[in-house]
Amino acid sequence: MGMFDKLKSALTKTKDVLRTDVRDLFKAGVILDDAKLEEFFRGLVTTDMGVVAAQSIVDELKAKFGGRTVEPDDVWGVVKGKLKEILRGEGDCNWDVTDPLSPLNLAEEGPTVILVCGVNGVGKTTSIAKLANYLQKAGKKVVLAAGDTFRAAAVAQLTMWSERLGCEIVTKPAGTDPAAVAFEGCDRGVESGADVIIIDTAGRLQTHQNLMQELGKIHRVIGKRIPGAPHESLLVLDATTGQNGLSQATKFSEAANCTGIVLAKLDGTAKGGVVVAIREKMGIPVKYVGVGEQIDDMELFSPDDFVDALFSDV
Repeated sequence: MGMFDKLKSALTKTKDVLRTDVRDLFKAGVILDDAKLEEFFRGLVTTDMGVVAAQSIVDELKAKFGGRTVEPDDVWGVVKGKLKEILRGEGDCNWDVTDPLSPLNLAEEGPTVILVCGVNGVGKTTSIAKLANYLQKAGKKVVLAAGDTFRAAAVAQLTMWSERLGCEIVTKPAGTDPAAVAFEGCDRGVESGADVIIIDTAGRLQTHQNLMQELGKIHRVIGKRIPGAPHESLLVLDATTGQNGLSQATKFSEAANCTGIVLAKLDGTAKGGVVVAIREKMGIPVKYVGVGEQIDDMELFSPDDFVDALFSDV
């Protein structure tokens, strides 16, 4: 499948919610009254896009069509236009969708360092593997650093992926200071002439203050070894958590200065609208989305494609 078809497939559960709740609301010649707008509002909120975004869409529909007979295409055009506007933000999401690396802030000289964080069980290790594969397919040499030294299984899993992908990995014994692993990963990346260094971190709850402070330490250590690094600080969120992801995004953004989000497991949820809520509340752009279980199932996030796919069969 092409990128758009993969996105449509991944959004199937979210689209099913929309079809169930709103498919018959806007028929040609029907008057758009408050009752229909309220029902539409509830349908949008069900996808977890958030009350604020849903209300802004309904307000715009009411301003343009309230009390009037409507044409469905006109209504959906306004809805899609408003969502694309929210997701594009202030211009930091207007990247080239034909260039898989365009969302990334690549270093002008030397290796680009990508710090990856997230709570336990969000699919962080798999997302790192997918990102490494994505970068290598774009011709970049990648070095991984296994900074989750709390769980031997996490190091083993990332090592397995590095072997499959054919990229180098830096590991240390269990209990090693994660900042030391990050520093050595940067060292190895510089020595080997890597284009990109991806640093994994231990999964942690956003409420664990000591572990959140550790993220800040890792961030500082990386910057001492490679000035200006990390160039990207990506937060992996599990799309199935819906609105709970907002609390994660807030706390991790404070600790690790998050520059973007990788939204994993988009194919397993009816809450795909959380992309909108994250963007509207946090201002952090979603840069990549996981759209399946295979190593190639990661796609660059395009606001236009996302919205078009979401409403493609409604």
